[in-house]
Amino acid sequence: MRRVIFNKKGGVGKSTISCNLAAISASKGFKTLVIDLDTQGNSTHYLLGENAFRENQNATRKDNHLGLDKTLADFFNSTLGVSLFAKNAGDSLKESIHQTPFPNLDVLPSHPELEHQQSKLESRYKIFKLREALDKLGYYDHIYIDTPPALNFYTRSALIAADSCLIPFDCDDFSRQALYSLLETVEEIKQDHNAELTVEGIIVNQFQSRAKLPQRLVQELIDEGQPVMKAKLSPSVKIRESHSECQPLIHYAPKHKMTVEFMALFDELEG
Repeated sequence: MRRVIFNKKGGVGKSTISCNLAAISASKGFKTLVIDLDTQGNSTHYLLGENAFRENQNATRKDNHLGLDKTLADFFNSTLGVSLFAKNAGDSLKESIHQTPFPNLDVLPSHPELEHQQSKLESRYKIFKLREALDKLGYYDHIYIDTPPALNFYTRSALIAADSCLIPFDCDDFSRQALYSLLETVEEIKQDHNAELTVEGIIVNQFQSRAKLPQRLVQELIDEGQPVMKAKLSPSVKIRESHSECQPLIHYAPKHKMTVEFMALFDELEG
């Protein structure tokens, strides 16, 4: 199963949701991969730690394979025919994967170079290369794709490569209006490029159960027939602490309320 966590808005928890669901998946024995398509590299930081992240962010193209040995930038370079280490895109994707400190959990790290590659990739219509490479990759039970806060080449590549889409939703009217645009985008990608793509669920994030507005907004979405997940994520400083320690919640605070909520969300997704 390949899931893309998608929202054009920043700060809605895409990286947090991607990494924590992936970490729970791995803890249950599933071979799991996180693909970090956001040039900010938050998922890369969260799963590989501060030192690897800093080396990656400070690397230049003069460095041998960009800091973390090989990254997604190398994979996309291979699709342009400039990779030095792979025979084809499928091989370069595999060689760009890094083990995390957590059993069964790997990551395809982001890199700032992705931003500079984008125009070349678009002009040469490499939008299907990620899907083709993942089709050849095999091995993983679950793949979670973290996307940038924009509808760009990388986000479209992720939606084309995925089986399903998860949309984080903050409980306010602005987020609700933006949600309809997101659903239209997914439908367009489905019709044009990926007939199997589904919106698996809308994940209610930063949910305050005692506040009237979040309750009303969520109920209205349910009444509309939107695929709102029953499991909801509360606001908590524990999330920021886990970011700082570079440990997903299942490892950092396995009995915390937020961990229980993420586990409930994972179980709901798995049926």
